[in-house]
Amino acid sequence: MRIPTTLLLLPLLSGLTTALLQPQQPPQTSITIHIPPSAPLPNPAVLPPSTRATLNSLTKHHSSPLSTTNTFSFHNITPGTYLLDIHCHTHAFLPLRVDVSSSLKIEAWETFRGNDWGNKGEKVSVSPSPQSNHPSSSNDEIIILARMAGQKSYFMERSTFSVLTIFKNPVILLSLVSMGLFFGMPKLIENMDPEMRAEWEEQQKSNPMNALMGAASGQQSAGGMGNFDMAAFLAGSSGGNKEEKGGSGNNGGGSNNKKKR
Repeated sequence: MRIPTTLLLLPLLSGLTTALLQPQQPPQTSITIHIPPSAPLPNPAVLPPSTRATLNSLTKHHSSPLSTTNTFSFHNITPGTYLLDIHCHTHAFLPLRVDVSSSLKIEAWETFRGNDWGNKGEKVSVSPSPQSNHPSSSNDEIIILARMAGQKSYFMERSTFSVLTIFKNPVILLSLVSMGLFFGMPKLIENMDPEMRAEWEEQQKSNPMNALMGAASGQQSAGGMGNFDMAAFLAGSSGGNKEEKGGSGNNGGGSNNKKKR
C-alpha cells in the first residue's frame, strides 16, 4: 500500500508552522547575591532564616530565600533593569541597581530610595561564578557581592546620669570661673607687693565705674555720687569745668543785672 506524499508532509508542515508561530524566548541568565563577612557582620551565618532578597522591575518580580551558603540565587533572569533589595530584620543592606543587557552583560551600582534612577552610585564588583564554565551548567551565572549598611536598632538607650556631664555645660564652666575669680582675687591682692597694691588701690579710687558700683551697694556717699556727671564723663569733659562755667555765667548775669539797675 502506497502512502500519499501529502500525508507524509502534513506532520512536517504542522511542526514548522508551530515553530514559526511560537514566540521566540529571550535570553536568560542566573544571578547569585553573596553576603561576604564584614565588620558589622563577621559571620553572615547568624542572619535569621527569614532573610530574603527581591529582584524587581516594572513588570518582573523575583524572590529568593537565604541559602546555607549565605547566598541568594535568581534564575531565568531576562534582560532589563532591576532593583535588588535584601530584607532582614536584624541588619540593613544597601539596595543595588542591576542592569542586564541583551547580550547578558550584568552591571550593578549602589542606589537608595528617592534617588533618580538615572543617577548611578558607586559601581559594585560583578564576577562570573566558578561553576559557569562547568559542562553541566546550562547558562552563565554571575555573582554580585552585597554591601551591608549596619545593624538595625529598634530601641533607644536610656541616658544615664553622670557628674561629668554637668561640667560639660558651658554655663556651669563660666560660673566656676567667675566663682574662682571672686574667691581668688582677694588672695591675690593680699600677696601683692605693698607699693603695687597701693598703686592699684589708687587706680581703683580714680575709676568712675567704681563710684557707680559703690553707690549701688550703698558704700559711696550721696555727695560723692552727686558730683559725678555721667554725661560729662561720656563727653570727655570733667564735672568741675562745667560747674566753673555755670558759676561764671551766674556772675555775669549778676553784673548785667547791676548795670541795668
